[in-house]
Amino acid sequence: MIDLMSIARTEADGGDLLGLMHKLYEPTDVRPDGHPDAVVWQGGNFDGKVNPVAHSLTDAFALLGTIAAADILGLPFYGIPMWSQFRHDTKLACLGWFGNMPCISIKWSTAGDAYVNDGKGGRVVVMGKSGNAPLRTQAGVYCNVRPYGPITAVRSMPCLPYSQDRAKFNVDPKTGIVHSEMNSPGVQMAYANRLFLKMVHESGKLGRVAMKPTQAMEDGINAGLHAWLLKGTKFEVGRKYAVDPYEEHKESIEKIIALLPSDFKAGMENWGGRIEQHIADTNYGLLLWDLIEQRDCIVLATDLDGDRLTDLMADVSDPLRAFGNRVAAHLGQDIDIGKVWSDMGYTTGNGRDMTSVMHRTSGQAIHEQTLGSADAMLLRLLDGDESMGGTKQPYDPRIHFVLIRDAYLDANPGNETVRAWLDDALTKFDTIYGTKRPGFVEGYKALKEAITPWGK
Repeated sequence: MIDLMSIARTEADGGDLLGLMHKLYEPTDVRPDGHPDAVVWQGGNFDGKVNPVAHSLTDAFALLGTIAAADILGLPFYGIPMWSQFRHDTKLACLGWFGNMPCISIKWSTAGDAYVNDGKGGRVVVMGKSGNAPLRTQAGVYCNVRPYGPITAVRSMPCLPYSQDRAKFNVDPKTGIVHSEMNSPGVQMAYANRLFLKMVHESGKLGRVAMKPTQAMEDGINAGLHAWLLKGTKFEVGRKYAVDPYEEHKESIEKIIALLPSDFKAGMENWGGRIEQHIADTNYGLLLWDLIEQRDCIVLATDLDGDRLTDLMADVSDPLRAFGNRVAAHLGQDIDIGKVWSDMGYTTGNGRDMTSVMHRTSGQAIHEQTLGSADAMLLRLLDGDESMGGTKQPYDPRIHFVLIRDAYLDANPGNETVRAWLDDALTKFDTIYGTKRPGFVEGYKALKEAITPWGK
């Protein structure tokens, strides 16, 4: 058994977490591309029958949950230190280590405003906040894909209508107008757009495009790239933008096209499917209807709009169920809305089980997940009352097992032995956590007894 509470206390007290990890895991000779001095550990059973994945060891329950799940499952893995203090101390170099590991990886995002030691006896906000933006840049990420229920969001990255370059960010003291350098790189959008069209072609699902070409210059360019990629294909476009954005911004778009590989559109002449082009804002309502009507669709959006769309996908099912309960009560019916929701064929929960995969222009994918309240939950664990007098439930580590399952299946395509073993482990997890959720440490011990580690 690993002493999880000791790890939690060490992190919370600003102790020697790196030294503790050195004792917990073995060093490995595997190194990320271009980073010979990276700190990389290995754990689990390297039996040659399953390809390992790389874990980012970040903060709070993202750290504890990963350590616990990896120990319970016993699958081979690499671990890279990435908790907030270490990110700060390495000046974000560890993001490059993780982002260039030569295997499928799992990245956890936690509190972006964590305070860390500045090395001079003071406290400062961690450099790079959650580290997501610099990680994407260093890893060559061009989009992430989030499937949930009938909807899949393809979110181009970074493609932000505000700057990540602090030196070029300012506020005009005379007018108060905020000025920033636009950051909507066309090359990443081209790759995201191509992946979106490929997914629509292969899945047969409806494709929706969420952009604002008439309102935002950068989205005019993005929509123009989309129009260029559609040329010469078999896609049918239903609703179209009023103006052809490729013709409107042709000179600028051709500059981006010149940066792409010469065979970028190879094979696309045989791709087909149904595409609808909408103003970005419209998609919030459309996706709500898509969820209610269980319409399978894939939506392409920029980073900013995609963030709002995935928030909607994650958050909307709870209020829909609550409204269903109100309607039933108004009609004098006492119902189990969760059962009704399931019986009607809906599969979405509260968004905590929504997976996300970041794709890179070169290199393998990075599976990612966010734990927004991980630090608060950790403090409750350390205070000795995870439930806060029964007002909260203990932490649910299921997402760790779901994310690990997705990553290992991605790293081991066609390996049915691994799939069956992971499915069995998840079934055993649900048996333990299916009724009354145990405390985190108690749950860890119960899972250790129920699940035989890989290869044992």
